[in-house]
Amino acid sequence: MDLQPFHTGVSPYAAGLACRCPRCGRGKLFAGFLSVAPACTQCGLDYSFDDSGDGPVVFIILAAGSLVVGLALWVEISFAPPLWVHAILWTPLVLISTLGLLRPLKATLIALQYAKKAEQGRLDKGEP
Repeated sequence: MDLQPFHTGVSPYAAGLACRCPRCGRGKLFAGFLSVAPACTQCGLDYSFDDSGDGPVVFIILAAGSLVVGLALWVEISFAPPLWVHAILWTPLVLISTLGLLRPLKATLIALQYAKKAEQGRLDKGEP
């Protein structure tokens, strides 16, 4: 199995953050908010290899959760505001940080999956 990355001239990070095709960097990756298009409209790359799974969500939950809980704890210790202030402060931050990062992070993981030729793991049974 060839473990060398597949270089196409397009950075997987740039294509992912722009939500563009990992091969050409021009075509749209998504057909909806999170639904991946069937193929690139520019170069025709079939997106059926996409299997980002729950990876983007896990990273976002950990990052956004740490940020919001840390800030909420700091605000509570420093100012001791009423609970309604916490609700007003943290609800928009949670929504923006989770929903705002979900698309670009999913696209980046898909682009990295394409660039590194990641595929389903298989057991080597020693058969030729």
